[in-house]
Amino acid sequence: MFENRRVRVLFDEAAIAVRNEEIARDIAARQPKDLLVIAILKGSFMFAADLMRALHRVGLTPQVEFMHLSSYRAATVSSGQVSILRDVESEVKDRDVVLVDDILESGRTLAFAKDLLAARGARVMTCCLLEKPGKRAVSINPDFVGFSCPDLFVVGYGMDVAHSFRELPFIGVVERDDAVQT
Repeated sequence: MFENRRVRVLFDEAAIAVRNEEIARDIAARQPKDLLVIAILKGSFMFAADLMRALHRVGLTPQVEFMHLSSYRAATVSSGQVSILRDVESEVKDRDVVLVDDILESGRTLAFAKDLLAARGARVMTCCLLEKPGKRAVSINPDFVGFSCPDLFVVGYGMDVAHSFRELPFIGVVERDDAVQT
């Protein structure tokens, strides 16, 4: 389906690496206690892994957990309903939690997860690799943002379309090739 498609780079590997280090320093500046990083799957897994290593380099010793939430399923736009497909196993009460997501658009998924963890007693900070500020459907302002993103459907660095392109080491846009029949 996507074999003959070209992906135009929006944010390259080097820019992503630099920004991860900056975010780690910003998190460290908050002097978190009993830090737990919770990555929202699937799209944030690469970002979360690189951020964890960057947090280590700035002297933090976070634990990591995963939540699998979905509001997209197979679509390219949010359904508006957030489902918990996998919850965290660790106790979050009285812990500093950095909730990591790949992209903040409508805000529904991140707001849902933040509210859930806060209700469980966590002190939640939110961290998004990409933010599309004009797309917000709920009121949420992330504590840490990698990049402001144009209103395009992006892939790579863990993000996909129909399970393709997650492996790319950069963030880009799939370009349509009118000469290619699909």
